[in-house]
Formats: sequence, structure tokens, C-alpha cells
Amino acid sequence: MQNSFIEFMIDSGVLMFGDFITKSGRKTPYFINAGKYDTGAKLARLGEFYADAIAASGENPDVLFGPAYKGIPICAASACALFTKYGIDTAYSFNRKEAKDHGEGGSIVGYMPRSGDKIAIIEDVTTAGTSIRETAKIFRSLNLSANITSLFVTIDRMERGKNTLSAFAELRAEFGINIYAIATVRDIIAHMETAGKDTSAIDAYLAEFGAQ
Repeated sequence: MQNSFIEFMIDSGVLMFGDFITKSGRKTPYFINAGKYDTGAKLARLGEFYADAIAASGENPDVLFGPAYKGIPICAASACALFTKYGIDTAYSFNRKEAKDHGEGGSIVGYMPRSGDKIAIIEDVTTAGTSIRETAKIFRSLNLSANITSLFVTIDRMERGKNTLSAFAELRAEFGINIYAIATVRDIIAHMETAGKDTSAIDAYLAEFGAQ
């Protein structure tokens, strides 16, 4: 699945190579632009990859939650793919950046999580755990004791976080959740090597910023 997904990202213009700056300020030789999932065909295919990862994980979440904004279409596509491909009808919801004070009101759209629900957060990428913290804050503000049990993303960059551990390892330790990536940066390197492409820039980046 990893090779197919990497080829899909490259063909979609999502996985790019060059000189970029990450949110953390690191200069990186590759970048993932989820905004390039910009057609129905791309989004449907992306949802299938997420559905495969969710089904393979054994997590069996009750709810898929898509943090605004990029997580919203990915979450919806994943829920659709889970049903059409695996027959799993999972609830889904997402948040508004600003709570609505008319109509149905509130900050959550779609299914309202209930106490005891197992929630999987659906994100494009993550490093600092912002989506987890913001989602937990939303649930606390609504007095919901639903459990965030897992996080699904596209790529594990395998970079260290604040210390020597990977950002994923730090998030697992801090929040007690399981984190799943469809592919890793090592999968990207292996794919490039098979295609006879130079991986020295990514190798050097990992040598400097990779987790132990």
C-alpha cells in the first residue's frame, strides 16, 4: 500500500521536493501540500487509503473526527470509503473554528460524540499535536467525556519532537493514543531509490532532525 500511496501523492502534486520551511522552522527537502487533493477523484482515492489504514489498525472507532479545516474533507471521504469498501458505517463529525450562535448552534457539525465513544482524529500531517489538543479542548468545553483513542495521518516524517524521541512517540506518551501513518519518510526514500532518484537531501535532513 505504501508504494501505491506515494505514487498517488506524487501524481497528485501533493508530495513535492525542493527547499521548504516547516511550521517548526526547519528547512526541509520535501513538503506535503494536502491542498492539492483538489478533485473528486483525488479525494475519493485518498479516502480509500485512509479507510485501508483504519480497517487494518483494528481500532474500530465509533467516530471519525476531522479538525478544521483540512481534516474536514479527508474525514468525510474516509467515512464514505469505510462504508463503500468495508461495509463499516462509522459516524463522523468536525468542528467549526468559531461556534455558531444560530440554527443548530454549537461548534461541532455532524454526529455529536457521546460519553464512551472511541474517537479517531483524521488529519493530513501532524508534528506538534495541535489537532489533538484543540479537539480535546472542544470536547472539554462541551463536557464530553468521549475518548480520543487514535490519530490517522498520511506520512510519519520520523523527526524528533522537543527532545530525542520522535514527535509521534511524544504524542503517544502525552495523550495515550495510538498513531497510524499510511506511509513513512523511509518509505518515500525507498520508493525514490527504486526509481533511481537521489535521496541524499532527505538522508541529510534525517541525519540532522531524525528521531533516535
